[in-house]
Formats: sequence, C-alpha cells, structure tokens
Amino acid sequence: MAEVKVKVQPPDADPVEIENRIIELCHQFPHGITDQVIQNEMPHIEAQQRAVAINRLLSMGQLDLLRSNTGLLYRIKDTQNAGKMKGSDNQEKLVYQIIEDAGNKGIWSRDIRYKSNLPLTEINKILKNLESKKLIKAVKSVAASKKKVYMLYNLQPDRSVTGGAWYNDQDFESEFVEVLNQQCFKFLQTKAETARESKQNPMIQRNSSFASSHEVWKYICELGISKVELSMEDIETILNTLIYDGKVEMTIIAAKEGTVGSVDGHMKLYRAVSPIIPPTGLVRAPCGLCPVFDDCHEGGEISPSNCIYMTEWLEF
Repeated sequence: MAEVKVKVQPPDADPVEIENRIIELCHQFPHGITDQVIQNEMPHIEAQQRAVAINRLLSMGQLDLLRSNTGLLYRIKDTQNAGKMKGSDNQEKLVYQIIEDAGNKGIWSRDIRYKSNLPLTEINKILKNLESKKLIKAVKSVAASKKKVYMLYNLQPDRSVTGGAWYNDQDFESEFVEVLNQQCFKFLQTKAETARESKQNPMIQRNSSFASSHEVWKYICELGISKVELSMEDIETILNTLIYDGKVEMTIIAAKEGTVGSVDGHMKLYRAVSPIIPPTGLVRAPCGLCPVFDDCHEGGEISPSNCIYMTEWLEF
C-alpha cells in the first residue's frame, strides 16, 4: 500500500498580531520598510494575509505608502505631520519625506528629483504647493548664489548653508569681521598691559596676560556690537585670524570638567604678542599666506596684476 503524505497547513495567524508586528518593524526602520522586509521577518505569513494587514493599516491612517528607488515603502505615519499632510497624494508625501530626511542642511531640487524619480515639472509643482502650505521653505546657500536648498519650514538652517554670522543675504560682512578683529585684539592688549603693570615676576605676568575664548566672547557680547548672536566658535575663528596675522598666540591647557570655556577637558588660552623686530616687507606680502599661491601666475585667472590683496599691500 502506497504511503500517503499529508501536507499540514500552518494555523492562520491573528490579523491583529500581523498588524502589530508590521507596526513594530516600521518603528525599527523609521525610514520605511519594503514588502520583502516584512516577508523576511514573517516567513510563515501568506502573501494574502500580509496584503490584508497592510491595506487595513493604510486605510486606518497608521502607515504611509511611499515610492523610492527600491520600490514601494511602508512608513509609520508621523502623528505631528499627519494633519499637515492631510489631503496630500503619495508623490507629495514622498517629496516631503526626502526634504525632512535632509535636515537643516537642506537639499537641492536636483537631488530631490534623483531620489524620487519624479519629473522636474512635477517636483517644482509639489515644492510650490508645500511652500504655500508653509511646510517647507527655500533657503539661499552661500555655496551657490543662484541655487536654493529646501528644508522643513520650522528648521534653522545650518551654518554651512547660511555662512553663519559672517554673511548677510549671501554677502560677506568684511567690515563686521574687521571690527570684531580689532575689538578682540584690543581686549587681549589691555589684558597684557595690565599684567605688565602689575610689576610681578615675568612668569606670573605672562600667565596673567592670557585670556580664554570664553572671556573674549563675554567681552564682545557685553559690547553689544553684533546684531546677531555670536558663539564661542565664532570668536575663536576671529582669534585664529589674529594668530595668522602674528598678533596673538594660543596655548592649550588641561581643565577640570565643567570649567567655563573648556571642551573635553581642555581650554584654549590666548594672549597678545608683539614681534621682537618689525617684519620685513617680503614677509608682510600677502603672497606668504595666500592659499592659492601655487595657482597664481601672470595671464591666469589668478595673477598678481588682478590681486586685490597685492594692490592694497602696495598702496599701504
């Protein structure tokens, strides 16, 4: 008598358990999951059962259906943005998601096109619609004056986009930087003169002439000469220019954790210095510190004849 093989069917899984498991997967992968991910995590679930669970979650508004380079994505719906994106189609949701993922550095429309696989005309239409709803905003980047990056409406643009405190509407505030340069040096000069007038031994005088970047930052803030809020990093940038000019020197000391002005157990100290002998004319020439010195030659795009720094130096 021939042996009869009986195929045992697995018991039907609870639809609620399938839905809960899909929600868990979406939380584990906030950028979205594909149907293949669901299938790999729940191999015992039939395709029809998966489809029923996914459709139910979509109909209840718990998932968003998005399109990407890898195909369809299922993403947990953001409850905060659910109301804002109400009435939006899947293409608009996809563009919004791409912009959201870019954070405060923003994203070019060309990159949105590449990630969404949508026509440029459709992307421009969606961008205008999202801007009108005040869900996103366009920000001019100092890296490219004729291009704009898009980011969420409530985000503060990154310094790499705006240029930080030194730029205003993409224009470099050279006069503002020069005023800060002068005031920082004046503060360090005053501190050095006070240390010399103390008539103490040379080592104590030298140590007393140093000031931390936090002290310089506090002094500049109290002057009230800046219309924008300056950080310690901004002040250290100014102090670095003084170091390059040979007017200031810096040293780094160990500091206790929690000490004002310290970072990772270290603190930067600065003091004004005077050259022992006046520098020669050749040393003062801008060529010595020029970052494009190797590309400078007569007849080229960068040349001594059209160098504004060389002209200023010769007039001086």
